[in-house]
Amino acid sequence: MKIALLHYHLKPGGVTTVIRHQVEALQEHCSVLVLSGAPPCSPWPVPFRHIPGIGYQSDATAIIDPQKVADEIQQAIRNHWSRGCDLLHVHNPTLAKNRAFLDILKALQKKGTTLFLQIHDFAEDGRPHAYFQNDYPQDCHYGVINSRDYRILLNTGLKPEGLHMVSSPVKPLNTKGPPSRDNEILYPVRAIRRKNIGEALLLSLYFEESPTLSITLPPNSLADMAAYEGWKYFSERHKMNIRFESGLHNEFEQLVSRARFLLTTSITEGFGYTFLEAWTAGKLVWGRNLADITLDFTRKGVCLEHLYRHLLVPLIWMDHQLFFTRWKNCILENGTSFGLCFEEKDIDHAVKKITNAGLVDFGLLDEFFQKQILHALLAEPSKKDRLAEINPFLKSPANPVSAPELINHNRQKILDMFNVGIYREDLLKTYQAVLHNSVEQRIDKHCLAASFFNLDTFSLLKWGRYVE
Repeated sequence: MKIALLHYHLKPGGVTTVIRHQVEALQEHCSVLVLSGAPPCSPWPVPFRHIPGIGYQSDATAIIDPQKVADEIQQAIRNHWSRGCDLLHVHNPTLAKNRAFLDILKALQKKGTTLFLQIHDFAEDGRPHAYFQNDYPQDCHYGVINSRDYRILLNTGLKPEGLHMVSSPVKPLNTKGPPSRDNEILYPVRAIRRKNIGEALLLSLYFEESPTLSITLPPNSLADMAAYEGWKYFSERHKMNIRFESGLHNEFEQLVSRARFLLTTSITEGFGYTFLEAWTAGKLVWGRNLADITLDFTRKGVCLEHLYRHLLVPLIWMDHQLFFTRWKNCILENGTSFGLCFEEKDIDHAVKKITNAGLVDFGLLDEFFQKQILHALLAEPSKKDRLAEINPFLKSPANPVSAPELINHNRQKILDMFNVGIYREDLLKTYQAVLHNSVEQRIDKHCLAASFFNLDTFSLLKWGRYVE
């Protein structure tokens, strides 16, 4: 098979990692070409073509002619294969990082290109500024990276024969040699807002022996940078034992090797590498469980019962009336962005539900209110004990019964169930299904937006603007 892989860019990050895994899995079994809107930062093992018209589009970018860019894509493919490719595998096509992107894809369809559209992130999942108002491509195959997204897209009108779950392989981390004796906890993350950095700082107050909490990478986007700098200032002001940007000056495997355990507090994940990778290096993962993501792993035998699902904090430790106001306004504002309407009584009912017994999940708060909670804990040490009574897992963080057995069990399950061989086989089967089964289907965008807009889990950190 002749497979072309296409994405807006090849900068370091989650989607680029997936594309590299796909290249490595396919290159000995298929002829592969990579197309991108920006040149890669490092060498690729297969041929690459730069198509500027599919890159991220800033306000200063010249107007893009979709037909012209579609022609450029086809020409690049034919320059590599005289008869064209069998399939064009497009990554994250529904994010409006390039406002002409959907029209480019539709133009390629009209020219006879077989499309396979793999969605990693949905604009409908808290990203209104990356939302396309026009319809997504119809009558082509779609792929998703977890069973949650699979269920959602089936409910929006896609058919089982035209929708495919494309998991990801987990490459074992190479951490040979004795671990360092550094007293460090590692949060291996690019610290965007959804990674819930405030919760990581809160958890650090309960770690035994006062280890350093090491957070690996800063954000790339300006939208996340203000919140990130705010947490850096907060931790410095309160003399918290936090080390930011450790991944800029250290090899990742070495950071993992010397860590006591790895942490995750994210409120949103796509595939969920953070729940899997560390075990391959013989390290425990501890923190917040995202059940709709980790279900795919636990079904395959990975044990994650030691993770917590909520971190409940008392409303009286923050300006809860202001929280109610901002939470309601954020729902109404974002609902409008996606064409969704909510009645006041439904919002009031949801408020009562998420604040039952005078408590609220820390992950539903934005940085403004999270800092109020942290101020309360730092100012009155007795409140740390009160919070641990509400959340017993804080009394012994990352200390599950039989941790060595848990690590060995999960390591073996991940090596058995998420290896490159299984991934290659699944990917090739998916391609065969795309090539041999034409489909007539479309995504109901209103239904899709409603599927992600859950008032019971609506988080200001995810949906709201950053407030100092």
